[in-house]
Amino acid sequence: MPITDEIKKTLTDPTPLYALAGAGDLAYEKLREVPGRVEALAADRQGAQEKATARLHEAQELLAGAPAKVTGAVTAFPTDLKVLQERAQGFALQQVARALELAVRAKETYDELAERGKVVVDKARPHTDADATHVPVDPAVDPAFETVFEAAPVEAELLDDPAAPADPAAPAPKKPARPRKSTPSATE
Repeated sequence: MPITDEIKKTLTDPTPLYALAGAGDLAYEKLREVPGRVEALAADRQGAQEKATARLHEAQELLAGAPAKVTGAVTAFPTDLKVLQERAQGFALQQVARALELAVRAKETYDELAERGKVVVDKARPHTDADATHVPVDPAVDPAFETVFEAAPVEAELLDDPAAPADPAAPAPKKPARPRKSTPSATE
């Protein structure tokens, strides 16, 4: 039953919740910095305005030179299909490498957020002596865990049934059998 094992593992793995708590904590931390940055920008309004004006002039200069650069690039573009194919393959390989790099960075960020969230959850959770002695149960190591996990819904169904006898050892009364409906035969 590998599917049920995967489902159990997914349901018992707290890492996504820790990552969510870590992301929330990081967002809270960054939002707490916003008022200070707004005040700094308001205080240095003249400097910010000068920077914005300088960037606008740079952008206008780049835009003015753009048509000449585009024309130069188009004329320098190789017309040989083999060269174009090699460049396209090289570009595709670069993008695959970039995607792998981004996947690794995403996993590292996820792990960092999960670790941060674990710290946040541990700080927020009240610690008692019972928590210190609690050992997480691994279903692969403890077969009793699987039995309890599967038996819990059955016990809940028995407890919810008002017609169930008070004594669990007593056999349940059988329902009377319903008479079968007679079906007309095809030969008639």
